[in-house]
Formats: sequence, C-alpha cells, structure tokens
Amino acid sequence: MPHLRIASVNVNGIRAAARNGMSTWLDTAEVDILTLQEVRGQDEHLEAALPGWSIVHDEATAKGRAGVAIASRVPALASRTAFGPDDFDSKGRWIEADFVLGDRPLTVVSAYVHSGEADTPKQDEKWKFLDAFGPRLAALGADDALALVTGDLNVGHRELDIKNWRGNRKKAGFLPRERAYFDRFLGDAGTEVTGVDGSVGPGLGWVDIGRRFHGEVEGPYTWWSMRGQAFDNDSGWRIDYHLATPALAARADGYHVARAAAYDQRWSDHAPVVVDYSI
Repeated sequence: MPHLRIASVNVNGIRAAARNGMSTWLDTAEVDILTLQEVRGQDEHLEAALPGWSIVHDEATAKGRAGVAIASRVPALASRTAFGPDDFDSKGRWIEADFVLGDRPLTVVSAYVHSGEADTPKQDEKWKFLDAFGPRLAALGADDALALVTGDLNVGHRELDIKNWRGNRKKAGFLPRERAYFDRFLGDAGTEVTGVDGSVGPGLGWVDIGRRFHGEVEGPYTWWSMRGQAFDNDSGWRIDYHLATPALAARADGYHVARAAAYDQRWSDHAPVVVDYSI
C-alpha cells in the first residue's frame, strides 16, 4: 500500500547533526516529510544540510536557540507559525505546514516545547506553551481533519515513558501537572478527563501513535542523556511524539524509533521517530 513516511527528530543543532551523520541516515531512510526541532541555525544552514529538500523554518528570537522546521520532498502548500496569545513568544517552537494525503488535506506540525525547570521562570514559559497547546489541538482536530503534531514535547506522559520515573517525579518533564495536559490531549473526545494531578478538563481525542503501536511496555525511548551510560543501558525518556487526529491515526501502519546501533554512531541525543501513513 502506498504510504507517506514522516520522521521527526530533535537534531540538537542542524550543523552538528549534518557533520555527525544525519545525511547518511537520510540516504536510506526513505523519508517524505522530516520535522526538525532545536535547529539552532539559519535558513542557509538547513539548506546546506538538506540539499534538494523544500524547507519551511521558524527561527527562535534568540540566535542559536530552539528553532523548528519542516523539510519535504514536495513543497508545502502553505505554512504558519502563529501560536498562543499575542504576548507569548513562541518563535522557533511551533510551525505548521499543509500537504495532501491522497485526496485530503493534511496539516503537519513541528513543535519544540520548553524543557522547563520546576518552580522557575523557565517553567512558567512551559506552562504558557502547554496552555496554548490544547486550544490549537482542538482547532486542528475539528471536522474529522487529518492533522499531526510531531516533535520534542519535553513531557514523559506516563511511567512507561521514563526509565527512572521514580527519581524524576518532582522534575520538569515528569511533573504531574505537565502529564495532566497529555491526559487531556489524549483523553476521549467529549468526555471529562481527570488528570494525574487531579485536575479535570475535556478530552481532545488525539492519539499517541507510539503508545498505540507498542502497547503497555516501557519506552521505546527517544532521548538519552549524553552523560554516563544512559544510552548503553537504554535509560531514556520517550518525549518525542507523533500525536495524530483519529482520522489520521487510522492510517498509521508502521512506527519505529531509529535508535543508533551504538553510542558513537549517534548524530543527536534524540533518535528519529518514523511513522508510515497510508495514502
């Protein structure tokens, strides 16, 4: 069956990723749409790293920080970066692009949520982003649309998503309040969802493709600290996602995390998350 292969990866700096082997991976990965986070560069750096690709890119306000992009074999029909309230700086953290899947429109998002730091202004920015996330998901998912949010969302939703979850319960990335947002994003549409922190809100009905494919198992993780033996011991976090509307999730027919074979073969501290969607 013909399919559209979409991969998402936090490149941890596009120039470093290109130097360290991203192109070698792409040469055989057969990716149609590639969403990138933490680009940390300008348009010319993306163009040099991805020759021949059509690219839409949103740089962060601060040079050398964040940055999101979507690269595709066929040019996007349109792209947008508006996200959240006007007084919130989301530059370099959210970009949408429109394509066609079969005979239907498809919107693909590359998102890079703040890493945050509990009880600091960094976490306040993360709360603002997560507050804006829900309404945008609701809008994108209206009318049985085909829509996909990919990226480094910097939250491990469940205990299955972090190897050392017990030691991270009070740290950004696994705070109950953060996880409760995902309880609502992924809760049944039209129902009241009680989050892990006790908060209550409407479920939005989006689907976590990775969890749907792998079921109730640990991982598979998508990020490992560069320190210590985290990668070799597979002591990781699953914080890179494909979140799909139900109509698109029904078309997902393959999911894998492209984990490097060895530590010294990594070109980012994240692994690409690759999903095939039937056309």
